[in-house]
Amino acid sequence: MSERLADWTKGEQAVIYQTCTACGHVQYIRRAFCAACGASDPREQCASGKGRVYATSLVCRAATPETRAYVPYNILLVDCAEGFRMIAHGENDLAIGDEVSASFKLFAGKLVPFFAKDR
Repeated sequence: MSERLADWTKGEQAVIYQTCTACGHVQYIRRAFCAACGASDPREQCASGKGRVYATSLVCRAATPETRAYVPYNILLVDCAEGFRMIAHGENDLAIGDEVSASFKLFAGKLVPFFAKDR
């Protein structure tokens, strides 16, 4: 497997996805193989941060003591421009179908993707 690009899970302000060089399948969850055809070593790329809200859920009750200060906060499913879907945080007023762009914010001490409406 080739060297992995650093992303938000490693503290970098980037969202990394993979594209299969054999079949073209796009996947967000990093694997050593293509989930569609099984080919090894898919190519990693940095996403543009553009997308559309697929689903939204406003969290009004903290799951942990560390997240209590952030309530209410919005958890989204975003269909990214590159063809994968990811879960992320976002502005509380987002609705299904909104076009959004990613930035990064600290949440409970960790850097996370944060989507805001394209204005």
